[in-house]
Order: sequence, then structure tokens, then C-alpha cells
Amino acid sequence: MNNPGEARLVVENAAVRYGDLEVLADVSLNVGSSEVVSIVGPSGCGKTTLLRCVGGLTQLDGGEIRIDGQVVEKPLPSVSMVFQHFGLFPWKNLWNNIAYGLKLRRAPKEEIGRRVAAAIELVGLCGFEKSYPHQLSGGMQQRAGLARALVMEPKLLLMDEPFSAIDAQTREQLQFELLRIWDSRPTAMMFVTHAIDEAVLMGDRVVVLAGRPAHVRAVRKVDLPRPRDRKVVSTPSFINLRDQVWHDLFDQQ
Repeated sequence: MNNPGEARLVVENAAVRYGDLEVLADVSLNVGSSEVVSIVGPSGCGKTTLLRCVGGLTQLDGGEIRIDGQVVEKPLPSVSMVFQHFGLFPWKNLWNNIAYGLKLRRAPKEEIGRRVAAAIELVGLCGFEKSYPHQLSGGMQQRAGLARALVMEPKLLLMDEPFSAIDAQTREQLQFELLRIWDSRPTAMMFVTHAIDEAVLMGDRVVVLAGRPAHVRAVRKVDLPRPRDRKVVSTPSFINLRDQVWHDLFDQQ
């Protein structure tokens, strides 16, 4: 079992409203410095809104979010986000897409070259440095989006349903690829998904959001050893956890 360390992310009584519509109410959770916390809930319940608040892209109407003790009021350089639809610039090749954030920070040219090369190797895209997004498959584009986040060496990685826009086989492949990458470079990660199996597979804990407005209905500890491979999904422990989360989501509606 992974030792999550001290809390890197703390969400306290987070509330978000859009006009008269309450989206989140009194949401509290934390993520350890080397912990993966999966966020699962029904479509439209506010999972992405919560992630955007943690990333400083959406402001809270109540409560507070802190990362390493700093109150989140805008995007922080220690946080990287991977979006559902890749978010690559179509006019930039793979290398320049991945280097973009480092160039914005005006990192030294030598450092950019070293870190981009390492990120490309980490996600298995060596040889595609000069390719443009339209020349890459959906799975390769998502690997590129992941590399662009990892190259920033974030202290907190935010994943917004990163595999939902690709086919089932590629999705499964990338799930285990991400697990491999995390094992080689553990960091705090908040992983939003609507898929219960994926939430259990990726997480050290699963936070279940439900209701309108959404609140934390349950938190499940995932007692599955790391590293994880395909065999884990057929174990009694995995199946039991998946069923518990399913009941957390649907039994009380």
C-alpha cells in the first residue's frame, strides 16, 4: 500500500454556484504528497468543476482550497492538468507542444531540451517529435498531453477524465501506462472519472460525489498493492471495492 505522506492538497467546505444553481456544497477532501485520489460521480455532478477549482480556473463561492499551504486563487505553477480532449496546439509539432509550458517560464534552452526528451521517452513517443497532432492517433495525442503535463514536474497532477475520448482498447492500455509512469515518478494526483472500475484501478482512495448540489457521499480506501497490473481487476478485493463504490453511487438515490 502506498504511503501518501502529508497532505499536498486540502479542500475545505468548497461551494460553487452558477446563479441560482448550487453545483458543489461543503465538499472537503485531501490528497497526500504521493497519493492518487480518484473522484467518481454521476455525469454532471460537478467533478470537473471541482477539478477546475483546484486548478485555479474556477473560483469558489465558499470554502477554501490550499496546495502546500497556499490558498488557490489562480493557477499555480506547481500544478499541471491533463484534459479530456488532449488540448494540443494543432499548429505545433509534438516537441513544441510538450515544450510550450517550459518556454513560457523561460527555462534555459538546454534544460528544455533535456526535460522534453525525458518526457517523450517516458510516455513512449520517441521518434514522433516532429509529428503534428493530426498525424497522431487519439492515444498518442493523449500521451502527448500527459507528457506536456509531466515535463513541468508538477507537485500535483490533475486528470480530467483523460481517457474518456479514446477507444476502449487504447483506454485500457493507457490506464496501465499511466500506472507505470506514476510508479516511476510518484506524485500527488487527483483523477476525475465517471468509470467506477477506472476509479478503483487508479486510486489509493476513491471519493464518491453525489447529490444536487454535489457533496462527498463516501470515501473508500483502496487496499490494492502497487504496482498494479491487469490481474488486479479480477481479484476479489478489486471486485468487492468496485461493488462498494457502485452502491455508494446508486443505492441512496
